[in-house]
This record gives sequence, C-alpha cells and structure tokens, in this order.
Amino acid sequence: MQQHSSFPEPNSQVDEGPNLLATIRRLSAELWLERSLKQLQNRLNDSLANALSTHEPVIISEAEVFQTLLDELQIALKASGVETFSRSCLAIAVVPPQAIVGTIYHLSNFPEKDSQDAWLGEIIVEQRKLSLKLSTQIKLQDLQNLEKQVPQKAWRFPDSSFPFTAWLIVDTQTPQLEEEGLVNVTAQLIPQLMANAVQQCAQILGQLTQIQCLQKSSQHLKKFNQELERTNQLKNQFLANTSHEIRTPLSSILGFTQLLLAKGYDPTQEKHQEYLNIILSSGKHLLALINDILDLSKIEADQLEVQWEEVNVKELCHNVLALVKEKTSNKGLKLRQDIDDKITTIVADSLRLKQMLLNLLFNALKFTNTGSVGLKVQLNGSFINFTVWDTGTGIPKELQSQLFQPYCQIANAVTIRGEGTGLGLVVTKKLTEIHGGWIEVESDVDKGSQFTIALPLIPTPALQQLPKLAQKNETQQEQPVVQASVPLSPAAADILLLEDDLPNAQMMQIYLEKLGYRVTWVKSAAEVWQVLTQMSPSVILIDIQLPQSNGLELVQQLRRHQQYREIPLIAQTAMAMKGDRETCLRAGVNDYISKPIDLYQLEKIVAKYVCQKLN
Repeated sequence: MQQHSSFPEPNSQVDEGPNLLATIRRLSAELWLERSLKQLQNRLNDSLANALSTHEPVIISEAEVFQTLLDELQIALKASGVETFSRSCLAIAVVPPQAIVGTIYHLSNFPEKDSQDAWLGEIIVEQRKLSLKLSTQIKLQDLQNLEKQVPQKAWRFPDSSFPFTAWLIVDTQTPQLEEEGLVNVTAQLIPQLMANAVQQCAQILGQLTQIQCLQKSSQHLKKFNQELERTNQLKNQFLANTSHEIRTPLSSILGFTQLLLAKGYDPTQEKHQEYLNIILSSGKHLLALINDILDLSKIEADQLEVQWEEVNVKELCHNVLALVKEKTSNKGLKLRQDIDDKITTIVADSLRLKQMLLNLLFNALKFTNTGSVGLKVQLNGSFINFTVWDTGTGIPKELQSQLFQPYCQIANAVTIRGEGTGLGLVVTKKLTEIHGGWIEVESDVDKGSQFTIALPLIPTPALQQLPKLAQKNETQQEQPVVQASVPLSPAAADILLLEDDLPNAQMMQIYLEKLGYRVTWVKSAAEVWQVLTQMSPSVILIDIQLPQSNGLELVQQLRRHQQYREIPLIAQTAMAMKGDRETCLRAGVNDYISKPIDLYQLEKIVAKYVCQKLN
C-alpha cells in the first residue's frame, strides 16, 4: 500500500517564494499608504483643533495648511523605503480666478526654506524643463499637461470656498535598478496617495473657511452684543435720570396744587400768585424735557420739520439772553454778549436756532458757580459762529468725546447730580448738522468751556426755498396785519368744543368763557351732530384722538355737508410728530394747535376765525 507524506515536497517553497514576497510587498505598501494618509489627517485636524482651542479668531491660514500637506507628504515619501522617492520634488501652485498663469508659493525639501531664490529642481512637461523656484510663475496649461501625463505629476485641488485654484506638483526621481522590486508596488500607490492627500487638504481648507466665517460672525455678534449692552446701560441710566427729572417738576405741580386745595389753608393773594407761578414754571420745565426726547426721536427718524426763514440775528440773540437773564442773576453770575455789528440776518429755523443757543446757555449756567457766562457772535466768511462760553469747572479732555453721545451725562461736582436727560447737546449737534453746520468744543478743567456753533448764512436745503421765502416776505409786507379784537359780549360768538378729557375741556371752557365766548362742551362725535341741530357755532374746536371715533373722519364728514362746510374747524390734539399738522390740514381743518394747549395761542387762533366769521 502506497504511503503519502503530509509534508510538502522539498521544492514547493521555492515555487511559492516569489508570490509570498509580492504579497508582503503589496501589504507593506498598502500599510504605508494608509499610515501616511492617517498621519496627514491627524496633523491637519490637530492644526485646526489647536487654532480653535484658543477661543480667539482662527490664526491658521491656507499657507500653513499647504505647508503641513507638503511636510507630511515628504515624510511619507521618506518612509516609503524607496530612497529615490525621499528626494522627490513637491510644490503648491496657486492660480488666481480666471487667470492663465499661476505662481509657486510653497515648496518642500530645499536647503534654505526662507530664501526667495531657493531652487527645488526641474520638472519635465512636454519635453520642456520647468524650474521649480519659490515665486516662479507657471502656466495653467502646463499644470493641466502635468496632470494628464504619465506618470501623473500634478493634482488639482477640488473646487472649494477659497478664491483660487491650487495644484499639488510632485516629481518623483527615477529609482535605482536595485530598488525596482519595491518601487513597482509603491509607485503604483503614489497617485492614490497624492489624490487622497489633496482631497483631505481641500476638506480642511473648506472647514477652515467655514470656521473663519462663523468666527467673523461671532465677533460681529459679540461686538453687537457689547454695544447693545452698553446702549441698554445708557438707556437705563437715561430712564433713571429722566424719571428723576420728570418727577421733580411734577412734585412741585402736584404739591402746590394740593396746598392750594387744602382745607383751612387760605393763602394771601401774593402767595397764591407765587404758587401758581411755580406750577406754571414746573409745567414748562416738564414740557421742555418731553420736547427734548421727542426732538431726538424725530431727528433719528428723519421726521423733524424745519421752517426756513430769514432771521434777525441780533433780535434773536437778545431774546435768548433775556430768557436766561433771571437764572444768571439768581446765581450771581454776569451775563456777557458780544455781537458783531456786521451781522444782520441768517436763513435758519428761528425756533431751532433759539433752542440750540438756549441748550448751550443753560448748560453753561448749570456748570458755573462764579464768574460769567456769555454769548459771542462773529462773522466767519460765509458762516456765522455762535460761541457760548463760561468760567465754570470745565470738562476733562478724556471725557469730551462723550459730550455728544445720546443719554450720556458727565458727572460734575458743581451739579452734584446729573441734571436733565443728557439729550440737550445731542439734539443741538444734530440740529446744527441739519442746518449745514457743525459744533466744536474747547474746555480746560477749572478754566471754563466754550461751545461754538458754525452755521452757513444760507443752508443748502434752504436754497430751493429762497423764492418761496422771498414771496412770503413780500406778501407779509403788502398785507397789513389785522389785529383781531376778541368779542367781549357773551352773545358775540358760540364755540363748540369737542374734547373727551375732562380737565382739558374744563380749562379751555373756563378760559374762553372768561373771554366772553359761549362754549358748549361735548365728549363725542355723536354729540357734535346733536348740538349742530340746535346751534350754528362760529368755531368748532375738535380733538383728533377720541375713544370711539377718529376726529379726522368727523372733519371730513362736516366738510361734505353744505350746511357746515364754512364753519372754521380748529384741531387741538396731542399729535405733534412730523406730518401730523399736514394730515389735519388735508382732512379739512382750518388751523392746528398741539397739546399741551397754550391758552394765549388758543385765544389768538379762536379770535382770528371768529372775526373772519363775523366780518
């Protein structure tokens, strides 16, 4: 019986040897490829992670990513086991958008890395030699040819968010004959290594771009939040100051009113008049605070109405100084004025110009305890300089930049606390700019301050209205002013008053009846129609904002009736924003007066239309 041995034939290992060696070489090369790509990925991820861990804007750049790629590829080629591969030439070429020529920006494996003249070697493209030097230009066509030739020597980075096209250039040296066995396997994996490396690098660059965008957005958001927080702090401070400022005059108004109404308290006529003057003064102060807030809101919303007119400068300045004279005297200060005789008129909004000067003068008085406060007006070419100066405490240089910021108030020992809303200078600056001018400040601590408003003689916005202004002035000169005489007989005129607020209605009714008018008060539009069936009023005063109806709709309805079309209608309303007056006039009213009602202004307006009606 034939015996079979379980051992292989003596010569079987010789036959299997070459296949086993090839398998080992292939596995070794594949392991090298996987290890190289893994190492590259780790290095790229680490670079990005380190940049992110600082909680600061990403400091890693595209150049650093490219350099990391070249360094890791150089390490990988050295670890391939093929000596000639370790001497390979590697470079990055960058081509701008829609350009046909690129530039070599990044190299590896040259002696002097920082040298602009560092030479890496030469590369053959279409039988031409190209020198690889830092900052050397290379044609896009040559890069495309290197990508197509065999063996492949250029790999284009996939399209990404960075604004250029990049190419990886790799020129492996010709291996020695004794290395052929290993080279045949490794060389086949070189294109795969380069293609995957380029893909990894492109992904990192894409992530880098996204992170940079997010961080820019985050920085913008952070700055926005900081500014928002600062604004909120300023507004909270503003609300606290405004609350204090509003409560102060309200305290006087309510306190003295309660005192006059108190049972058993019978003040003398002199005291009675004194208390009423305090109530009136406090009310005006309260109104001024509200107007400051409204003015800034109108300016920021571009809704401030400017009435251009020719203003007599000397007359306006004298009126302004007269308004601060009493307060100046009460503080024991001297009031100075110096107005250039050459100055006659300026085209401006007289009300706003007066407001600007008063804001500066009251500020000067507030921060001055001894010495003088003054107004100096000088001609400066086509501009007029209005300078308000004082001998007060002055303002430190480092705080002067805060003067014209909304809601900011500078602490001062003279004032003890922050008086006012902190809006006066802001409104003044914006009004100056609306007039085509500017404001400057000079101040030294303990030496006083001076604020200069420079205004053009004729602002650019007013130039278009000059013909209208001239025509208006001529009309006013041609037509003599008719002095309206208020009828004193109770039977002279009937006034119909539509007002839903009891205190306001009583105030106007009492005042008009004192002047001799018969006043019928109603609270709704429905009551107006009822009264009109029983009387024909000389004037109807209409509140625009009513609880259950719109006063403007009532005006339009009255104008559609032939019977009531000629009755003068006067809107008396709290609507005081830009365009409110025009809205009321378009609806059909003859005139407009805003709340709080100035009784003397009410008297003049009513008298005007009553006289026209009677005549």
